[in-house]
Parts: sequence; structure tokens; C-alpha cells
Amino acid sequence: MAAMLQPQIILLKEGTDTSQGKAQLVSNINACTAVADVVRTTLGPRGMDKLIHDDKGNVTISNDGATIMKLLDIVHPAAKILVDIAKSQDSEVGDGTTTVVLLAAEFLKEAKPFIEDGVHSQNLIRSYRTASHLAIEKVKELAISIEGKSLEEKKSLLAKCAATTLSSKLIGGEKDFFASMVVDSVIAIGNEDRLNMIGIKKVPGGTMRDSFLVNGVAFKKTFSYAGFEQQPKKFSNPKILLLNIELELKSEKENAEIRLSDPSQYQSIVDAEWNIIYEKLDKCVESGAKVVLSRLAIGDLGTQYFADRDIFCAGRVAEEDLQRVAAATGGTIQTSVNNVIDEVLGTCEVFEEKQVGNERYNIFSGCPSGRTATIVLRGGADQFIEEAERSLHDAIMIVRRALKNSTVVAGGGAIDMEISRYLRQHARTIAGKSQLFINSYAKALEVIPRQLCDNAGFDATDVLNKLRQKHAHPSGEGAPFGVDINTGGVADSFANFVWEPAVVKINAINAATEAACLILSVDETVKNPKSESAQGEAAASAMGGRRGGAAFRGRGRGMRRR
Repeated sequence: MAAMLQPQIILLKEGTDTSQGKAQLVSNINACTAVADVVRTTLGPRGMDKLIHDDKGNVTISNDGATIMKLLDIVHPAAKILVDIAKSQDSEVGDGTTTVVLLAAEFLKEAKPFIEDGVHSQNLIRSYRTASHLAIEKVKELAISIEGKSLEEKKSLLAKCAATTLSSKLIGGEKDFFASMVVDSVIAIGNEDRLNMIGIKKVPGGTMRDSFLVNGVAFKKTFSYAGFEQQPKKFSNPKILLLNIELELKSEKENAEIRLSDPSQYQSIVDAEWNIIYEKLDKCVESGAKVVLSRLAIGDLGTQYFADRDIFCAGRVAEEDLQRVAAATGGTIQTSVNNVIDEVLGTCEVFEEKQVGNERYNIFSGCPSGRTATIVLRGGADQFIEEAERSLHDAIMIVRRALKNSTVVAGGGAIDMEISRYLRQHARTIAGKSQLFINSYAKALEVIPRQLCDNAGFDATDVLNKLRQKHAHPSGEGAPFGVDINTGGVADSFANFVWEPAVVKINAINAATEAACLILSVDETVKNPKSESAQGEAAASAMGGRRGGAAFRGRGRGMRRR
């Protein structure tokens, strides 16, 4: 009787959905596998592209893992972790975003049968962490340094890294053309950490091969007033004045009240306004500058004034472009024209305005400090140029990483197969269940060469068997062998210059293992009824407002309204 009178304990809000245990874990693993299946086919040089059409009508064509993951509006809480690791890989190294998602999903897929058989997930996590540590040590051991080489050798090595990255992109057909362009632009900015010192300008029209690199700054001609046509469009070694002020005739503020006793005094006020602007313009001319750029407007009066004195001017220049001009020419952006000394003026070898496609571009080349570069991209469709820009961003990031960390490993699935072989061998020395888990981790790493084969239309089983045979060689001479995308066999990736920076692999293995361990450590999901759907919530508040808030009381998840 006493037991029957026990009060019922209500812990969570009515309608809260909780799911826990093995089924929940398996459901999370399935969600992550489903996400990986979306980007699976984009891996490698023969990867396919995805066309994503969002609710605003924007169309994006891409095979960059991070871009696709960002554009997919994933709502599953566990699958969102894969989106996060793709983003972190993109911001940290720039490439390997598809790899990291595939690896994480494959680790989970290999763990799934163990979970279903009742293995505790903490045992798996412990083994996975050990395996990841061993794998990273092996990558560092196999990495080859490019330090101590001459600049020319370094350039060709970095171009190989850039070409490997670009080979899997939409512009892969012109990878050598763009690879050298990327290397030149990264070397031009030197040790400058800010990536925005490399500008990428997109001009529709022409072919990809019409793209060019400016060792300096290029930006689109800004809005100009009458008198602009009379200005010179080319200078050699000009002095450049950079401003952040308006050079326009400013009328008095609204509601300003001036009482005059004599009409002639009004003229003196008008003259004073004109004198202010003329004084500013005179000081610009006195500085000796031949090119005047301002972030704010330069009006028709200023434009004509400069034209009469053979000076080029441009107003409303984007702040990013102005900062790059300042960095390249050694100038300093001024907020006043008083006391303009030579030290604040920039200079470059050649300034010219040039026609690129349908646009006019202002180009500063041969800059003294040379800490900036601009790539002008040409191409047919807008989506194509957008994707080319994303591809170049990846290549630029890779070259920067390779320059800083200066170690490279063999690509084409070679490093993955070698780590897999090493872990299988290591697993045999371990007693207990851990042997099985490390073996499954090793098997998961084979997903990269397998997927490369599948995407290229080759027989993955056949190629993987050849690779295993090569890598099993006791002398270790088979270590650099990976998938040969052109023939469907195996080839020495190092000899074929399929290289990638070691940091890409290390980061990918680290991030994928962390994500897999995080998902394996979740055994319960609690879903707040409010977060079920924003629409339901909006409807609830509307109904509640009309019926005094009683409309939705007592409705659990099971009682769907008809």
C-alpha cells in the first residue's frame, strides 16, 4: 500500500525526448556515416562535384569538403561534430577536409560491431587514442624535410605540394599553371601571417589561362567623377598618397543658422567653404604625390583639380585594398593632409590602369616591400570562378604550411597504407581486446586509398591488395607506394611528386580520432521539446496567446494533433 502511494517523480519537462544506451550510440554512428557518404565521392583527383542550391536561390558547385559541410544544413547533434572538424581542418591547414570527415566516419563504422557486441565504449576510446598517438609518431618518422634547400629547389618542391592539392579540384586540368602562381604569391608575402595580403580578384570572361599574378596590388577601378578621363593612366616610380578623408565640397550642416547684416558677407562664407577644399587639394599636390587614393569620396572638383595637374586619383577604395597598397608600397594611411612628409608616401615601380575583361583595373607592380600579391582570376561561369577561388585558397594554405613546417609525406593513400601496416604489426604485440580495436583502427585508415580507387572507377579490392603486398616488403622500400590514378595500378607517390605536408595528415588523424572518441563517449541524448521545431514553438505561442496558454498543456510527444 505504501509503495502505491509513492509520489511520481517528474524530472524533465513533459514532452522531453530522451534516448540512451547502445541504440543511441549506434544511431549517432549511423548519422555520422550518412554525413560522410555525402562528401565521400568528392575525394581525390577524380572526385565528383556537388551542386548545392540554398533557400535564397544561390547555387554553389564545389568538391571542397569544408564548403559542402558548411552549406549542408545539418541538424543532427552528433553529425554536427563532423561539420566542426571539417571547419577546423580548413582553418588550421586549409586542405584535407574531406579526408578528416571520411576518417572519423570510418573509425566509427569500425567501432559499430564492437558496440553492438556489448564492448564498453571507453575500451574502444582508450585503444583509439593509443593508435592515433602511434600513427602520428609514424607520420613524423616517415616525413621528409625540405629545409636547407636553395630557393629554386624549394619553389619546385612547394609547387609539387600545391599541384597535389589542386589536382583534386575543378581547376585540376591547369594545376601546374596555378601551382607556380600560388608558390610565387606565397613567397612574395614572405613571413607575413595575414592571408589577406594575397588578394584574389575575380573577373568573368576569358579562359583560366588568362589569369595572372600581380607582384603588388590590383583592384577594380572605383566610381569616378567627370574629369577622370583626363588623368594620366600610367606612371613610373610615382609617389603614392593614401588618405582616409573626404575631398569633397562640404555644404553647411542642415539647420545651421547664420544671421547676416550684409549680403556681401554671405559670399565670404561660400568662399570659406571653397577655400577649405582648395587648401586640402593644394596640400596633396605639394606633397609631390602622383597617385592619390582615399577610402572616402573624392568629388568632381577634386577629380578635375588633380586631372589638371597630371595626378591620378581614386576615391571610395575598399579598406582591404587600401591596407594592401599601404603594405606593398610602404606608405601610411593619413587621416589629415596637414604636414604630409615623404616618409608617409608610398612608391612602386609601375602604376597603370589596365583593361581586364569588361573591367578596368588599377595595378601597382614592382613594390619595394613586396609583402603582398594579387591573383586575378579569369573564367567562364561565375560559379566556376568562385570554386577556383576556393581551390586557390586551399593551395595557398598548403604552401604556407609546407613553408613553415617544411616536412612532406607521400600522398595518394601511401602514408595511410603505411600507417595501417605499422598498426596491424603493432597490434600483434598487444594481448587482450585492445589488439582487435587497434586492428580495426588500422583497417579504417584504408578508406582513403579505397575511396580514391572507387572515385576513379578502378577495382578497389585489386588495388588495395597490390598496395598491401608492396607495403609488406620487409626492407620498407614499398612505403611511398600509393594509388596511381592514371593507370589504376600502384606507383611510387614520391617519385610521381604526389606530396602533401605532414601537418595535413597529422591534423586529420588527430581531429578524426578526437571526433570519433567524442561521439563514442555519448550514451544519452536529451532533446528539449522546445528545440523540436521552431515552427511548432511559434504556433504554440500564437495558440497560447489566444487561449490563455492552456492549449498545449498535457500534450506529450505521442499525441499528435490532427
